[in-house]
This record gives sequence, C-alpha cells and structure tokens, in this order.
Amino acid sequence: MIFQYVRKTLTTLFFFLSILMTITTAQGAVREYWIAAEKMPWNYAPSGKNLIHEEDGLNVWGQTLVYTKYRYIGYTDGSYKKPIEQPEWMGILGPQLRAVVGDTLKVHFLNKTDHPLSMHPHGVLYDKDNEGADGGKGASILPGKSYTYTWIADENAGPGPSDPSSIVWLYHSHVMSDDETSLGLIGTIVVTRAGSQSSESNPKPQDVDHEFTALFLIFNEENDEESGMKHTINGRIFGNLPGYNTYVGERVRWHLIALGNEQDNHSIHWHGQTVLHHGRRTDVIELMPASMTSADMVPRSAGNWLFHCHVDDHMTAGMSTRWQVKSR
Repeated sequence: MIFQYVRKTLTTLFFFLSILMTITTAQGAVREYWIAAEKMPWNYAPSGKNLIHEEDGLNVWGQTLVYTKYRYIGYTDGSYKKPIEQPEWMGILGPQLRAVVGDTLKVHFLNKTDHPLSMHPHGVLYDKDNEGADGGKGASILPGKSYTYTWIADENAGPGPSDPSSIVWLYHSHVMSDDETSLGLIGTIVVTRAGSQSSESNPKPQDVDHEFTALFLIFNEENDEESGMKHTINGRIFGNLPGYNTYVGERVRWHLIALGNEQDNHSIHWHGQTVLHHGRRTDVIELMPASMTSADMVPRSAGNWLFHCHVDDHMTAGMSTRWQVKSR
C-alpha cells in the first residue's frame, strides 16, 4: 500500500512538473508574421550576362530568363498593403522567420494565387492543424483564403550542444510539394538559443555580425529540357545574386539549405576562407535535398570571392556567385 501511494504521488508530481515545463516554454515571446503567396515574374539573371565569366555568356541557360513563379512575400501587417523589403542576397526566398527557444510563431498566411497552397515548417513544434501538410485545417489553403499557423520553437527546435547559437529550418508549400518547390515557395526559420539573442525584441544572435542564407536548387522550368534547368543560388544564376558583403574580421554565419531531386546533391565551396562546421574546419560542405545546416566564419582576407557548388555540371550551368570581403 505504501509503495502504491508513493508511486501515485510521484506520478502526480511528474504530471504537474510536465505541465509547468510546458507553461514555462510557452512564456516566450509571441512573434507575428504576415505572409502572402503571390504569382509574379522572376528573372534568373537580371543583368542578362554571365557575371562570373562574361566571355562565356549564358549559353543554353540564357535562352529564356524570365518565368512565372509563386513566391512568399512578407508584409508589415494584416492589411497586406506594405511589403517588407528584403536584402538583395535573399533572392527568391520567402521572409526569414525568427524565434528564440521558447517563443511562439504566429504566421498569418494569405493565398493570393490561383492554386491551393500551404506553409509547412521543419523543426518547430506543431499540431496536426498547423502542420501545413497531410491533412488538418492548414494543409491546403484555397485561393483567396487565409489561415493562421501556430508553431512553437521549443527546446528541440533550437540549437543542439554542438550547434552554433542559431540554426536554420526550412518552410515550404506542401499541397503538391514536388511541384511547389520548383514554383519558388520556399523560406527559412532561424531559431536562436535562449540567452544568445540580441535583445527581447531582437531574436538575432548576439555573437555574429552577419547571417547569410543560401538555397542551392535546380529549378525545372521546361519539363527537363536543359535550357530550363536553372542551377541557382537563391534563384539566380551566373553571379546575378549580389549582396553577400562583409569585412575582414567580422563574424559571419552561413545558413545553407537545399531542396529538389536526385540531381540536387551539392558541395558548397567558399574561395579564400574557411568555416567551422560542427567542430570541423573546412571550406566545402555537402548538401542533399532538404538539407539544412549552419557554419561560422571570420573572413581573414579581402577580395571578391567565388561562392559556388563544386559539382562540375552545376558550376558550368551557373550555380555560382561572388561574395565580397572588404578591408576596414
């Protein structure tokens, strides 16, 4: 009888402790975002040139540069009237959502296109209605309709023991996920370790000066025709992605992501610098489809450096850009 009483008491205690931990986790900030899916033209090389090796031209990949895409666009509020400006280097990526471990993300999604779409996150905590895929209320939002997703950046969504102070997760549409990836409906969530954020209002990590994100993806625009296989970094080809700018000695975190099919196996290489990646020093990081990883760098030499996939066919097809390191 005493043993049963003790066991019952401990069970009750553990139950209330679990509730307390859940409440504590939910006491972080609530961060709201307003995002619309919109149909618009996209130019893979706005300059019309090969900015890596101009003498080589754009070859077959320059025959058509502008295609209709579907994109996630961020807005300042629920009126969806004032879009949020993004850095040039983000290219086709949707708004970057940020949270600190313990925060709740409220993402108000409006489908302004002609297809049912959704927002499916990786990494964060959600219930079935907030999965954005595979059933549930948020799995397929019809044209003209809206839905608010609730996602929690719990401990398991945050950096692990060997991770840097912030890590990256994908979000993307998942109604017909193989098609929607190539349409352009892709964005990221960055979660910062609790106590490492810049301030209560600013969830960015305080131990870095810049965070850059790079999506390596082959967009299939013409039913497997080579001219329509756009080998991109953030939706641009042949050096047409500007904005990766920093200084010697600054602390830079690179969030690297990939999506696509069996051709989207990438080896990401920085010229002139190295990165620290899960305790290993390297200048090449391997990515497979749906990979998400983060690496830290402190640039040591000035230059306008190449940043590209080292797979030969991918380099030839334009999966390259430059990033600039200036001296102070």
